[in-house]
Amino acid sequence: MYLFLMTNGMIEGFEKENVMKKTTVLILSAVVTVLLGALGYYIFLPALNVFSQGFWVFLLALTLIFAAAYFALSAPQTMKRLLGGGIATRSKKQTRGEMPRGITGKIILIIAAIPVAVLLVGNLISSTFLNATKYSNIISVTEAVFEEDMPESDLVTNIPLMDSESANIIGNRTLGALSEVVSQYQVNGTYSQINYGGVPRKVSNLEYVDFFKWINNRQSGIPGFVMVDPVNSSAEYIKFEVPMKYVDSAYFGDDLNRKLRFSYPTKIFGSCMFELDEAGKPYYIVSCMEPQVGLFGGMDVTEVIIFNPCDGTSQLYALEETPSWIDNVFTGTLASEKYDWYGTLKNGFWNSVIGNKDCKVTTDDYGYIVLGDDIWFFTGVTSVSSDESNIGFIISNARTGEYKFYPVIGAEEYSAMGAAQGEVQEKDYVASFPSLINVSGEATYIMVLKDANGIVKMHALVNVENYSIVATGVSQSDAKQAYVELLRQEGIIEAEDAPTVPEESVAEVKNLLVRDVQFITVEGNSIIYIKGYDGNLYKQKIAEDESLLFIQSSVSLDIRYHETETNGIRQIVSWNYHVYEEGEGKG
Repeated sequence: MYLFLMTNGMIEGFEKENVMKKTTVLILSAVVTVLLGALGYYIFLPALNVFSQGFWVFLLALTLIFAAAYFALSAPQTMKRLLGGGIATRSKKQTRGEMPRGITGKIILIIAAIPVAVLLVGNLISSTFLNATKYSNIISVTEAVFEEDMPESDLVTNIPLMDSESANIIGNRTLGALSEVVSQYQVNGTYSQINYGGVPRKVSNLEYVDFFKWINNRQSGIPGFVMVDPVNSSAEYIKFEVPMKYVDSAYFGDDLNRKLRFSYPTKIFGSCMFELDEAGKPYYIVSCMEPQVGLFGGMDVTEVIIFNPCDGTSQLYALEETPSWIDNVFTGTLASEKYDWYGTLKNGFWNSVIGNKDCKVTTDDYGYIVLGDDIWFFTGVTSVSSDESNIGFIISNARTGEYKFYPVIGAEEYSAMGAAQGEVQEKDYVASFPSLINVSGEATYIMVLKDANGIVKMHALVNVENYSIVATGVSQSDAKQAYVELLRQEGIIEAEDAPTVPEESVAEVKNLLVRDVQFITVEGNSIIYIKGYDGNLYKQKIAEDESLLFIQSSVSLDIRYHETETNGIRQIVSWNYHVYEEGEGKG
């Protein structure tokens, strides 16, 4: 009897000890999970939002961390029980309050299955297969008249023809001339397209080169940014009045994304774009997304955060209340994706897969146009079954998300780019993605041609309806004049239909003393260049006014002209020999 009681007491002691050890293991596993989870949150910054797939992945990761910690800490105890045999395994009864063996693992498995199930079911109920109509109704598209919305202008100053790759090259070259800046900073590779003072500009802030540069310059912050003129292919470095503290390239609490996440832990962030307000002060414009279909589908912008990177303050706006000076709320990629939903799914999912009746999609890239105070994305629209022609094109407002469709039928952008490159194939130039302009009522692609180093060398215009009509020129004016001449030769426009220069853009210089006269042939056209003692060049095609051949140096002229996109070179509208009035000296 004594031996039995002693043995039973030992068993109960072992079981109580096992309960205490399991409780300790659970507590330690929870501590490890909390610590690693906090570190993971600090690094990966997931949105604490059930509509974010990243949130459920984060929960699954926490569960797996707990499971790994629990089984790792339980391993010695499990091994001891397996090797101990006899006394430890004699009784099949459980101590009061002790969970049956294996139940903890089952609970962990069930908890881990929850986020997996949510991700699987959430993606299913959010799929285009089940929600084709909802996806197609996310946007509405208004059909508009091309000639009315895009009137003809003499020079294209509202379209940034230069792409971000070329902007980056020019920006780096500009920064490279500033030795005190380039040794500590570099230009951020991402350029934001903005409307600044009514003209298109590309801007990119400086960033720290590496961790040690951040340590050395943290107190002084980011001193300035690079502004690129994508029309005239020029750039300048501009210094901030107050340096920026919170940027992508900073670390720990100064990291832009970390600052945003800690300020808005539940928001699902979309794009984060660097911009300037009307006073030239820097801000980051952060779009906040919400699903429009099911649990995760049809992500679209519903709110906007305006973040001040100098002092870390911010404001949250509903989309419709976004201030008008902001240009970038939506991205061109999102704008194209939403139109593709609209264009392919409005007649049902299976039609988008099999029948393709009335299915249309955007082309693979997009450009920019400035209309009024806003930036608009431009991209062609083609039938799903067509590869070489467009049935029209769309523009989408980068701030409001508004869409307009123009039924302009013709060559798609890449065919036009190929035609422009073929015109100067011996130079191996590469065309940028084009935009659309109105030339004498003709829808026309306009683009720049770049050399192997990404430097803009020429301009090209290609007729949308007939992309065999191609004109190139060193300057935009030269290319446009050559293009208009081709339209005349093809009988598309009459001479009187040729574009005229708006009177308000014409200026006049009187008594210009001619310093030098030169005749240059450009793209088969003879052009006179008149250099005046005022330091400017005045040019005109000989074919448009043969009397220009009589102009010689040292004569005085009265010239009416308009500015070109190249500073210091002026396009002649009309001219006369200067007639001296009584009392006016000749010089």
